[in-house]
Amino acid sequence: MRTRSGVCYQTAEIKKTKIRNRCYYSYNNQEEDEIWCNKRRRRRRIDYFDELPDDILLTILSELSSTANIPSDLFSLALTCKRLYNLALNPLVLSKTSPKLLTVKAKNWSESCHRFLKQCSDAGNIEATYTLGMIRFYCLEKRESGRLLMAKAAMNSYAPALYSLAVIEFNGSGRTKTDKDLRAGVALCARAACLGHIDALRELGHCLQDGYGVPRNVTQGRRFMVHANAREFVAALYSRPPPSSLILCQAQQLKHLLSDFGCNIPPPEVHMVNRFLTEWFEIKGTRDVDDVVEAGPHEEDALGLRLCSHADCGRPETRKHEFRRCSVCGAVNYCSRACQALDWKLRHQADCAPLEEFIVVDTDGNGVHGDVAGAEDDDEDVMTMES
Repeated sequence: MRTRSGVCYQTAEIKKTKIRNRCYYSYNNQEEDEIWCNKRRRRRRIDYFDELPDDILLTILSELSSTANIPSDLFSLALTCKRLYNLALNPLVLSKTSPKLLTVKAKNWSESCHRFLKQCSDAGNIEATYTLGMIRFYCLEKRESGRLLMAKAAMNSYAPALYSLAVIEFNGSGRTKTDKDLRAGVALCARAACLGHIDALRELGHCLQDGYGVPRNVTQGRRFMVHANAREFVAALYSRPPPSSLILCQAQQLKHLLSDFGCNIPPPEVHMVNRFLTEWFEIKGTRDVDDVVEAGPHEEDALGLRLCSHADCGRPETRKHEFRRCSVCGAVNYCSRACQALDWKLRHQADCAPLEEFIVVDTDGNGVHGDVAGAEDDDEDVMTMES
């Protein structure tokens, strides 16, 4: 049948052929589109992070670890992928870890924290070496390994490690009372003072003034203590902007001072390991034990060991009656003369009151009764307070 224009209608066979060809071409176009889409997807899947060399990532992680303020700054990044985790534990990154990144609270202490500090110490991080040495020596009671780690930090001219070893030598910590080495303690204090450690300089001044482990020289000792106060004052000015009320204080405000110059300056920042020691033994309840009465062999564990009365120190005794007591009241005890001087200005000056009789330690290390005058003669077991 024809139309008016003379075109014939399509037959059924022609229609089927055209439909078959159209389906064939559309199927081929679908395959080509899928191939093209797959190519585009492959191009999009290229991860340029995997193309970065390890040296660039190590440089970035090292800079992050040296400037991090909290541990999560580095660990949250390290946990994003396996590659970053492995690179974050690289010795180059761990050796530059900042002190704030090594901060750990006593209640959160675990084997993983111990392992991380050990890895940082093995990588050459001096701060981690000193921190782990103090924790092992005082908290975990691994005296020898803790002393070796502190000595390793001291050999790298780390002033806090030198001062801590000096305190150990002065007290004979971890050993008997007869194992004190006063000359070694003075030498370590002198080395730490040369490196700018304020407490070591103050301790050295007290040793010279009292003739403790060194020939007595009152004038030189006083000069060192004034020098320590001056350094403390300058450190306070540089660490914080000077307040508008930085003026000379009156006599009734002396209990708040840390300097002999009469300036109301803020307390120095506490080292993280001293804060850890304080928290650790507060959790164990050691600070509540302050009894030095004569005890039998079965009562020693019940009495426990005392902490240094300076709140920011945290050092405990490693044997009974290791620390020396106040020669006036006998109510407080200190690991060093530097802690005694700081606590005297912060707190104890207002609380110290003479007692007619208190318990002191005799030459055998046993608690005996004695008066204040008799206690002042034994310079190894009591401390004379300064006004």
